[in-house]
Amino acid sequence: MSKVLFLDIDGVLNSNSDNDSHQREINYGTLIDEEKIKLLAHLVKETNSKIILHSGWRMWFDSDLKPLRLEAKKLIELLEKEGLNIDGLTPDLTTEEIRQTKKFSLVKADEILLWLKSHNEVTEWVVLDDLDLHNAQIKQHQVKPDQTIGLTLEDVENAIKILEKK
Repeated sequence: MSKVLFLDIDGVLNSNSDNDSHQREINYGTLIDEEKIKLLAHLVKETNSKIILHSGWRMWFDSDLKPLRLEAKKLIELLEKEGLNIDGLTPDLTTEEIRQTKKFSLVKADEILLWLKSHNEVTEWVVLDDLDLHNAQIKQHQVKPDQTIGLTLEDVENAIKILEKK
């Protein structure tokens, strides 16, 4: 039995506040809220789940999950501080148009389902993403944090329910 947590970063491990400079920091990946990492750690340890990165941040890692950018290195350091690591990445189905318009939500569901199709050992899974992923199957497994707040204890409790089938 294997449990997986599909993790988005922006709007989950940080928040999208109205402050313009704060938004720029998020866009450049320099802002991760350590309290959100602690909540994530509670979720992962409580459910014994593996983290699969399905955020645009996955482009900042090589195929061996080594960080290619400073922001990714910082994310890894914060995760490791809580005893966490990234166990995999979803495939990239984006097109140039999607990357330019930043409409990643149009393909995220397909990327997750494609990853699941090649990992039959997964029995339970949850998606942490602040965006609507336009897919009914995903919606049943999604916890959608408020992007202005990021991950909360209530979100973690809902994710545990999904992973534990409670």
